Amino acid sequence: MKVIEQKKRAKEFAARWKNRGEEKKDSQSFWLDLLEHVYDIENAVEYIKFEDSVLIDKTSFIDGYIEKTNVLIEQKSKTKDLKKAIKQSDGSLLTPFQQAKRYSANLPYSQRPRWIVTCNFKEIFIYDMEKPNSEEIVIKLENLEEEYYRLEFLIDKNNEHLERETQVSMQAGEIVGKIYETLLKQYKNPNDEQTLKSINQLCVRIVFCLYAEDAGVFGRRSMFHDYLVDFEARFFRNAIIDLFDVLNTPINLRDPYLDEKLSEFPYVNGGMFVENDIEIPQFTEELRTLILNNASNEFDWSYISPTIFGSVFESTLNPEIRRSGGMHYTAIENIHKVIDPLFLNDLRNELDEIKKIKQPKTLKNKLELFQKKLARFNFFDPACGSGNFLTEVYISIRRLENEAIKIIKGNNVIFDVEESLIKVHLNQFYGIEINDFAVSVAKTALWIAESQMMEETKNIVYSNDQFLPLKSYTNVIEGNALEFEWEDILKGKSFDYILGNPPFIANNGRVSSEEAHSIGTMTKRQKSERDSLFGKKGGVLDYVCCWYKKAFEYIKNKDTRCAFVSTNSICQGQQVLPLWEDLIEGGLKINFAHTSFKWNNDAHSAATVFVVIIGFSMNNDKTSLLYFPNGTFQKVKQINPYLIPAENVLIGKRKTPLSKNAPVMLRGSQPTDNKRLILSPHEKEELIQKEPSVEKWIKPFSMGGDFIEGKQKFCLWMPEINPTELLNMPLTLKRIDDVREYRKKSSKKATREKANTPYRFDEVKVPKSEEYIAVPIVSSGNRKYVPIGFVKNGMIPGNKLFYISEGNLYDFGILISNVHTAWLEVVGAKYGPSYSYSNTIVYNNFPWPNPTTEQKKKILLTAQQIIEAREKYPNNSLAEMYGKYMYLYPELMTAHQNNDRAVMEAYGFTKVVNGKKTWLSETETTAELFKLYSKLSRI
Repeated sequence: MKVIEQKKRAKEFAARWKNRGEEKKDSQSFWLDLLEHVYDIENAVEYIKFEDSVLIDKTSFIDGYIEKTNVLIEQKSKTKDLKKAIKQSDGSLLTPFQQAKRYSANLPYSQRPRWIVTCNFKEIFIYDMEKPNSEEIVIKLENLEEEYYRLEFLIDKNNEHLERETQVSMQAGEIVGKIYETLLKQYKNPNDEQTLKSINQLCVRIVFCLYAEDAGVFGRRSMFHDYLVDFEARFFRNAIIDLFDVLNTPINLRDPYLDEKLSEFPYVNGGMFVENDIEIPQFTEELRTLILNNASNEFDWSYISPTIFGSVFESTLNPEIRRSGGMHYTAIENIHKVIDPLFLNDLRNELDEIKKIKQPKTLKNKLELFQKKLARFNFFDPACGSGNFLTEVYISIRRLENEAIKIIKGNNVIFDVEESLIKVHLNQFYGIEINDFAVSVAKTALWIAESQMMEETKNIVYSNDQFLPLKSYTNVIEGNALEFEWEDILKGKSFDYILGNPPFIANNGRVSSEEAHSIGTMTKRQKSERDSLFGKKGGVLDYVCCWYKKAFEYIKNKDTRCAFVSTNSICQGQQVLPLWEDLIEGGLKINFAHTSFKWNNDAHSAATVFVVIIGFSMNNDKTSLLYFPNGTFQKVKQINPYLIPAENVLIGKRKTPLSKNAPVMLRGSQPTDNKRLILSPHEKEELIQKEPSVEKWIKPFSMGGDFIEGKQKFCLWMPEINPTELLNMPLTLKRIDDVREYRKKSSKKATREKANTPYRFDEVKVPKSEEYIAVPIVSSGNRKYVPIGFVKNGMIPGNKLFYISEGNLYDFGILISNVHTAWLEVVGAKYGPSYSYSNTIVYNNFPWPNPTTEQKKKILLTAQQIIEAREKYPNNSLAEMYGKYMYLYPELMTAHQNNDRAVMEAYGFTKVVNGKKTWLSETETTAELFKLYSKLSRI
């Protein structure tokens, strides 16, 4: 609806309801009328719920509740004063707002309202529950014509629109994919680099024309279709070439005898149709049908989301992504996890405060100043890809501007281009992208976004502003951001905000195979770029760390704020110290952060990457915001590089345990044998049957996964064996010889040297006794506890197991506790969702408690209870007992709870709440462990 129409409907609604309004009789009709006729909600009876029951001391009923927008409505008759208390059925005196709050308190948390509205048909009071101390907004029915926009929170415009945009954008991507595949077959050299560049550019131009005709950019719908439909397939190529030439030629320079349909097209400019070496092949009948019917007649391009479609478009035409199968895009909600806390929330709050001003002249002045403020910002994405972050930022800023324009211009007016009300322009948005095609897509996406935002402005005010010709937009440039001097991009000025999701590329061998498939591993050039920024200590860092370093160097002595999406590895394990040490010492402050969550940026299959979002600057804000995957957030004094509210302590590798009373933990033996020294139970029995003398050289063996899953394995353990004895076992000798050949082919010199002793494990590390504590290196992060256990049969631990030779029940009790798991969760690295344990980082830096004799006895007792609980289920593996069905083992759960309390008590991790002793939360526990670590490391 245009503004003038909505204001007209609001005026008619107010007239209909003047002097009407009894609570029981008219409430539902009032709200259905408002939603349907003023806010254009179809089928409003399903949009709003009436008389939902809520249990207080007895069942009461909520007058109205809008689930999509979390609005609770308390309706009263026209004779009731919304400010005065009314006697309730239980005898209490409550105002309508207090009554609604009581209802809210008894609703499930997920249903508690963001907004409470009280109404008596004459007045509507609005309470924003995210601002509990602010005054209510009051709208009088007689003023609804001018203040209707204050009730727009009732309608769920964004979600519905976003779903439609996403669906349309994906369908558009599929159409482009079909055109691309069919078109590629027409090229003489389909694998040639120049061919691929040509087809990409050709698709960009065709897509722009399809969008331009549907969105009215060309001036009339179907212009592209109506022009091309006159040409048979064999003339289609020439028609396309002629059209591109016309779109690139100013009207006053065109051939005066140009075909009538061609002459109708406007001048586009902006670099979209500039002549170059683009190769255009012949078109087939199939291609003609695809373009005219599937892409033009049967599809409306005006509804695509430039934020989503840019990525979908690029991935559709990117050969590497096409081979991996799928169209990739960054979900808009994930982009907002970056931009909302970075700047958008503050701007939204600022605009909301301005809108409360009642004096018209002051309100207008403040809104115009707000517009000018928006127009001063400069945004920069140094790895912009197809422009999805820049596009969504532009759209979000323009929508704020449109809100301001809506109030400034209450009635529709005509304004000239020279006196445009629009102050925010594309020249405020900058990007660098290494892929030339992605640069073209990014520019196109931004142009489409500009077109759509201009249409939204035209829905507010009449305008003769013309979208074409396109402004020459050179702010998205092709290049390597790590080789660019960012200072040179905005000469004499600074970026206000730097943001984006730099490449998810891992240091080789440091990620799971699943993640490596999703994000790739670094090339030699990328490693060189990283090393030039970080020097020798950068060897363990992922590629994304380079953007943090570059941003840090740029923002020194500036007021610039930054936010990047990154793989969660940069806040875990061995990467933390080399990345963050110089940044923190240089004064960098983490202003907000989203802790690790699954990054879904793929339309067809969920990406397997786990990410964090980190907002940072040189500004020492009083509070920082820490966001969690469940949608909650916490205001804290400081966020450290592990993304917890604790002091800036950075933990590096340590050769020996920090705590003097901690036993030594070592890694098990590494076979490097191509599985020839390792035996399954069947292989063991078969080998002994054929060569009985080998039995004494066979021992139980386990890697971490085998240990957790209870799988039996064995190994040939013969660190010292008489050659004669081995020569008398030809089958065993064959296995040993295979190991020798395998090691000889290794790229590592040390491994090749070990080919001289193929009967020995590559690394021989064994516990001092047959009894020891075993700790799996990799374990599912979904488990509440890492399945640590005792070994009693002299099993040889493999290199995926750590062992503690002198470990006892007390050590076991500490390591299996929730305190140690909390430490691992923060300090340890992860492979996808799984923990990756490290003796040098996690264990050796772990601060042990200093318990009293009684506290130690208690831990010994609870640890024994865990062992006994496990022994009740001899046929179940640790994987089963510590999986998602752990609740099926009640004795084990109880034993762990008792052990957790005993360990927490030994640390002193307790507090008093409402006079009762309770335990610290996981976040509080981790913060205390960091304090203890800091204290012990200084001793």
